[in-house]
Amino acid sequence: MKLVESVVTNFRYAKIFRENTERINSIDFSANGETLITSSDDDSIVIYDCEKGTTKKTLNSKKYGVDLVHYTHAANTAIHSSNKIDDTIRYLSLPDNKYIRYFPGHTKKVVTLCMSPVDDTFLSGSLDKTIRLWDLRSPNCQGLMHLMGRPVANFDPEGLIFAVGINSESVKLYDLKSFDKGPFNTFKLQQDKLCDWTGLKFSPDGKMIMISTNGNVIHLIDAFQGTPLQTLMGHVNAKNLPLEASFSPDSQFIFSGSTDGKIHVWNALTGNKVTTYLGEHTSTVQCVQFNPKYMMLASACTMMHFWIPGTCDE
Repeated sequence: MKLVESVVTNFRYAKIFRENTERINSIDFSANGETLITSSDDDSIVIYDCEKGTTKKTLNSKKYGVDLVHYTHAANTAIHSSNKIDDTIRYLSLPDNKYIRYFPGHTKKVVTLCMSPVDDTFLSGSLDKTIRLWDLRSPNCQGLMHLMGRPVANFDPEGLIFAVGINSESVKLYDLKSFDKGPFNTFKLQQDKLCDWTGLKFSPDGKMIMISTNGNVIHLIDAFQGTPLQTLMGHVNAKNLPLEASFSPDSQFIFSGSTDGKIHVWNALTGNKVTTYLGEHTSTVQCVQFNPKYMMLASACTMMHFWIPGTCDE
């Protein structure tokens, strides 16, 4: 099945999970699309089986809390930031719920965390106005950048460069091998007066950069020239939250959560609104991601919804 507008408009929720008592704060699919890992404000990590539509495992991190959970390249390990005690990043073995390594250094809340798509490198950014580059094999920071404001950052799909959004007005591109020499390109954008940038993602084909905000706007820019492509609007963000937006694997569509409990879908190439999904979300949908391998979307408030084309179990 190809992802075209007629298929996208026909997505229905197929499964609802009510494992969590508080907000699910981040989600991440495994690279093979078979499992989904989530972290929640109730200090739990839940792993779902995407093929069977079942809960696979629940882990707890009561002491440190858990946020921004991401699979590493090994499907049985993950990294996550902490929202209690300190701002250390933790590297977790999932089968036995044991920490493999700690990555200390940030002095305020970590607000961006991303794995390289190709190796054991990962990036973290914090409200302490720094971005740190790490390697899973070492507890020591491999690189440190001081910024002027809240950072958002991510790797390109090939893992060769990374982009950093600064002060909600400029995007700087760095070569991973020589980032200490400074950015090789800087895109200056019109500053958002009414909101802050809260997320940055490359499209899977590497041609676009999407900037999500804590307002009711999502920006799409050309990844090579920095020219504005689309301004996506129509979703609701009444609480100024860092709502996640995500590309479909073919880079054609963009999905975003909303404070009204709906999922909003746009055509990335035209900027036009395609459709809106209404499930049983009773609060803000903060996390939305499309499965990298299967025709399936996941969305989360305190509940997790799995969406697939054209079916609905009431």
